[in-house]
Amino acid sequence: MTSSSFEVIIVGGGHNGLVCAAYLAKAGHKVLLLERNERVGGAAITREFADGFSVSACAQWLYQFNPTVQADLNLAQHGLQLAARDLDTIALAADGNHVTLSSTTVHGTSVSQQDQLAYSSFTQQMQKFASLLASASERRAPKLLHSNWTDRITLLKLGLGMKMLGKQDMQDLMRIALINIYDVMQENFDNHLLQAALSLDGTLGTHMGPRSPNSVFSFLHRRLGEVFGFNGPAVVKGGMGELSEALAKAAVSYGVELRTLAAVGKINCNADGVTGVTLTSGEIFNTPVVVSNADPKTTFEKLVGLRNIETGVARRVSTIRMKGNVAKLHLALDGLPDFSGLDMLQQGQRLLIAPSMDAMERAFNAAKYGEFSAEPVMDICIPSLHDSSLAPAGKHVLSALVQYAPYDLKAGWAPVRETYTQLLIERLGAYAPNIGARVLATELLTPVSLEREFHLGGGHWHHGEISLDQIMMMRPFPGATQYAMPLAGLYLCGAGAHPGGGVMGLAGRNAANEIISNSKRANTGSIATTKQQEGNS
Repeated sequence: MTSSSFEVIIVGGGHNGLVCAAYLAKAGHKVLLLERNERVGGAAITREFADGFSVSACAQWLYQFNPTVQADLNLAQHGLQLAARDLDTIALAADGNHVTLSSTTVHGTSVSQQDQLAYSSFTQQMQKFASLLASASERRAPKLLHSNWTDRITLLKLGLGMKMLGKQDMQDLMRIALINIYDVMQENFDNHLLQAALSLDGTLGTHMGPRSPNSVFSFLHRRLGEVFGFNGPAVVKGGMGELSEALAKAAVSYGVELRTLAAVGKINCNADGVTGVTLTSGEIFNTPVVVSNADPKTTFEKLVGLRNIETGVARRVSTIRMKGNVAKLHLALDGLPDFSGLDMLQQGQRLLIAPSMDAMERAFNAAKYGEFSAEPVMDICIPSLHDSSLAPAGKHVLSALVQYAPYDLKAGWAPVRETYTQLLIERLGAYAPNIGARVLATELLTPVSLEREFHLGGGHWHHGEISLDQIMMMRPFPGATQYAMPLAGLYLCGAGAHPGGGVMGLAGRNAANEIISNSKRANTGSIATTKQQEGNS
């Protein structure tokens, strides 16, 4: 069966694909979104993992979602609600002397007054730097060569933003962007827990340790949320899947046709560019424009086929760095765990197990050699404290992002899954002694599991490292930096495109705006334009 009734086909119903589809349909284009799974949402879904216990299956915090996207698509009217927001981050100490970080203050018995003052100054400066990055994130990345007036204006605004920082801040930004978060923490703070908590924000979800170059830029990327109005993580009522459901409802309200259990096996193309897609069922949809929400490697290696692109582009695709390093643990608990030194309100905050930057670096050392660390770093959430619908009465769910669980584990994940799960429960038990007795059911999603369930190439949720050589005008690779790929009619709208990963929706919005702009320039009534590659070299 062949259909040609759609102007645009979106491959993949992750949150960026839904955002892109909604914006395109809102602008008057006929859009079909194809999702291979049973439900849309990609890594932002809610599902039951044990009888009566539901969890945000992959992404667990909302801390970067762009307010313009939320307002433009009327997501509150489509059901998006927050169960909690602006949560603190608590760096756990085995002796109960924890350190609590808010967006502007830090306190704890082990935190000196000097560190408290330094933290206030540091966060103010980082917010200035993040604001500059946010401005660049909300529009397409400029080309350095063959730029048009839009790109020149963007570069001018970036330059002006740099100048407005002032001489000292501008010098600091240029200096720290090229070093690592370990050195920046050592320069500013003495408290080990404080250092580790901040450095985790520069390494979580990446193949980097605190001493790795680019970890400062990754830290600033995460701080975009504060510019967007989040003074700490938020918990979505009903789990992250409710955000995706709101996006889906918005898209449908604008006329998008959504089809689930519709796996795209191939993006069809000829010498002139893309011609449509073929589902694994054999069904063919012809269209002049295909927008991939998949990661760049999956898009080109599996869907387009490297033989259909030029050798230089194929080489650039193959060198994108995207090694997943995070596992996800879910626990169904017969009651609230007793984290030493924390009351119930504090247990509902973001909890971290990261004793020091040196401990984090040792954990990363194991991952570099294809091994898991015996002392993993953990980012912990107990969402049922804020949303009782996620667990039966009196019971709770705990989710933890586990850093430095390498995708390419030498021993393979299948033989060690149970051992590793028990190791993680014991790791939690060092801070919550009764947790082992509370566990009713467990689920461990390894990086391989994340790749299989959420189609994240290499198990990497950012679709590629957030690093200076893979961001802005370098993302996903030179020659494909403004959503239009080096194949006429093909666009990228996922985390592999600018501005990168995180549940923020900007890659989808920016991609839609670029497609709409190209459509207007083509002046033919069709979105397709043979000029989309102009200057993309």
